[in-house]
Parts: sequence; C-alpha cells; structure tokens
Amino acid sequence: MGVNTAGFVFVLYCFNNTFSGRGALLEAIDIARRAVEIGNQKQAADIVLLDTRQACNFTDYMVILTAESDRQINAIREEIAHVLKQDSVFARHIEGDADSGWVLLDYIDAIIHIFAPSQREYYHLDSVWPAAVPVIHIQ
Repeated sequence: MGVNTAGFVFVLYCFNNTFSGRGALLEAIDIARRAVEIGNQKQAADIVLLDTRQACNFTDYMVILTAESDRQINAIREEIAHVLKQDSVFARHIEGDADSGWVLLDYIDAIIHIFAPSQREYYHLDSVWPAAVPVIHIQ
C-alpha cells in the first residue's frame, strides 16, 4: 500500500507561502526592509535592521525600533501587518502589546521588535547577537 504525499507537500507549500514568505513574492529581506520603511514613516526612533543569518538559527533578519508611546507602538504594528497582508504575507505569531512596551511580529525569516524606550534599553537586543551584521541603522 503506497503513501500519497502530494497533499502533504501542497499543504506545506501553502503554509510556507502564507506565513513565512518563502517561495512567495517577498523574500525575508524585503519583509524586513518594509518594516524599516514603515517604522521610519511612522517616526520610530533608532531603527536597526540586522542580518542574523550567521548569528542565530531561528531567523534571517531582525528589525528593532523604538516607539515613544503606546499609540505609536500600535500604529506601527498595525501598519506593518496591513502592508504585508496586501502582499499575502502574514505574521506567524504576534507577541506582546503596547502596554508591555514590547511587540514582536514573527514572520519566521524576519522578526520585528517594536519597543518602548525603557524596554529597548532594558533588553538591549541590538547587542545580544554580536555576530549579526547591521544592514540599516536610522537614528
């Protein structure tokens, strides 16, 4: 009795296209750059895009940015999700909220961190992966 794996492969392909951007129109670097652009448009501070491919094994790029208020954190989070959704790219997971001072949007190959100033200073993610290569830094 043979096993038909065609259905499984199709479901896996759809999962990867829907959530991670792998094989989809947007590559991980494009997702990260869009997040940087949106953060800049929404007046986020200290925006950093890190290439983490040589520094960690769970994502290719990280975007770290600071928002001055809960309202700004929410505006940035919502705009990133909205813009990427238009390209059929959806966050696999969203963690945190403006009240906590840290929102994480996990697009698997690109992770976006939106911090309140105090949380950014406390966690200092910019220095957690010293082997990460800075691609963009907007003060």
